[in-house]
Amino acid sequence: MRERLLAAEKVTAIEWREGALHLLDQRLLPFEERWLRYDTAAAVAEAIRSMVVRGAPAIGISAAYALVLGAQARLAAGGDWQAALETDFQVLADSRPTAVNLFWALNRMRERLLRLKENDDPLAALEAEARAIHLSDREANLTMAQLGADLIRKYQGNLQTVLTHCNTGALATGGFGTALGVIRAAYLDGLVERVYVDETRPWLQGARLTAWELANEGIPLSLNADAAAAHLMKTKGITWVIVGADRITANGDVANKIGTYQLAVNAMHHGVRFMVVAPSSTIDMSLASGDDIVIEERDGHELLELAGRRVAADVPAVNPVFDVTPADLIDFIITEKGIVERPDTAKMTRLMCRKRLH
Repeated sequence: MRERLLAAEKVTAIEWREGALHLLDQRLLPFEERWLRYDTAAAVAEAIRSMVVRGAPAIGISAAYALVLGAQARLAAGGDWQAALETDFQVLADSRPTAVNLFWALNRMRERLLRLKENDDPLAALEAEARAIHLSDREANLTMAQLGADLIRKYQGNLQTVLTHCNTGALATGGFGTALGVIRAAYLDGLVERVYVDETRPWLQGARLTAWELANEGIPLSLNADAAAAHLMKTKGITWVIVGADRITANGDVANKIGTYQLAVNAMHHGVRFMVVAPSSTIDMSLASGDDIVIEERDGHELLELAGRRVAADVPAVNPVFDVTPADLIDFIITEKGIVERPDTAKMTRLMCRKRLH
């Protein structure tokens, strides 16, 4: 399976080359593929904030590379460069509050700084750490893809029809994808007949990004309005809802793109299995439950406007961009460390004590 996934890889969204970070501008897809070059940590933080790059793993990877850029500038300026670098840590931490992968990546880079020895080249050490974060996410996705496909095969009768929400593919990660990586692997194994893709308001990540990724790979799909999901579960024989995550708490509650919670409620009602796919870096054991997660709210103009044009009445808008799905609505959490069925605190604790699978 790993070799087939590698052979099928077509999409890359993050590149580190020539001492700079290059990001595929996801705001312009699917109409234009434009790469942007970033030379400063502050510019990368703004790219994260403005959705040039999005998806929890991709945000963490980008932040890691941003700290390499920050270190380059601070070393060139002289003085106490590590103290000055704290400004870059803070600017990046403030860019998006919900996705824990961002803070996980920043902590890994900080820990690497603390391990520097007197004769170490700090830039080489930080760049190697950022590359390791990038590559480990890609490898984790390959492992999760296989685990998820094996799980779908276990429950297979006829070909499966699945539904997914937001974008969890190569665009959102270091490669292949989390939930979309599982769907890719299952399709390659002949297990998936069709993918229903929620459009994902208000940024339309499903319509613009997931549909684009699947269509480019020839995977049969149908795009639907978010509000059609329950009807499709009732009428189209959907057997799995497969989603990603931006933060998973110690008890197995999952924060993900707004609309995920109602999908889980509808899946439970219709007897549809609900799978969450995310690397272990998304699991935050410091938070007991989803009640402790800070939910990002973005400007209401994202709901009131489309492509810069007003489409709604002149009214206030509330725009939470994540919600929390309680653990008791989740059938499986897939990570590179293994599978948790019907998650709770004890099972999540055991998972985090394991080494990652290979």
